[in-house]
Amino acid sequence: MSEPSLAPLIVIDLQTGMFDGRFEPPIHDADGMVARTRALIDWARRSGRKVAFVRHDGPAGDPLAPGWPVWPALGQARDEPTFAKSVRNAFSNSALGEWVAGQGAGEVVLVGAQTDFCIAATVKGAFAEGLGVTVVSDAHSTLDTPGETAAEIVARHNAAFTEAGVTLVTTKALTGG
Repeated sequence: MSEPSLAPLIVIDLQTGMFDGRFEPPIHDADGMVARTRALIDWARRSGRKVAFVRHDGPAGDPLAPGWPVWPALGQARDEPTFAKSVRNAFSNSALGEWVAGQGAGEVVLVGAQTDFCIAATVKGAFAEGLGVTVVSDAHSTLDTPGETAAEIVARHNAAFTEAGVTLVTTKALTGG
């Protein structure tokens, strides 16, 4: 990462509807995702990085309908902002780009859900903002589809992210744990 001390951690769409099973099954490896994301949030805080959360506000009846909170097990702090979005790219909310720029950061670290939708779109959105992108390869997830398992989707996207110029790193490599 070009500016490792400044790159904020952005946690995308890890809200109640991804974990509670109310509308859809929980995302793939939900418990592992929580554990790794918590470790990454703790790492970011220890290293002086800022942490932001992105919340998808889908239409009524959607698993990520407006107001569905960030999953409480992640331990979002009061001073860690939440940016709402209604499309896949988190940078569609210009306030997120302004917040990142306010950190003096030329790069972002992305984790969250869903790999094949909002993570992939936010990678492209970050590049369009002129940012470098690091994706934590084992801290993004999705749901199985009829043609592919979630694990296969994650692996396929990790390869595509690398080809697109994303820096891939594991939770362990970042956190030292």
